[in-house]
Amino acid sequence: MLMCLAIPAKILSLQGEKAQVDFGQGVLRDVNVSLVEAKLGDYVLVHAGYAIQILEEKEALETLSLWNDVLASTGE
Repeated sequence: MLMCLAIPAKILSLQGEKAQVDFGQGVLRDVNVSLVEAKLGDYVLVHAGYAIQILEEKEALETLSLWNDVLASTGE
């Protein structure tokens, strides 16, 4: 069984269909936002370089906190 992961990120800048997003702790990446109607400051769920869903800030921050807990427990 194959499992896919999507990670929340905050949109820092937008230019056309590309956005620079922050995954937290200074991890910045460029992603494609053509699948969603996101705006500056939105949190989006990112999978394989694409924003696939807009998230409420509270939900995004809770998910990022859980990811940080998982990474801390594995020594990453």
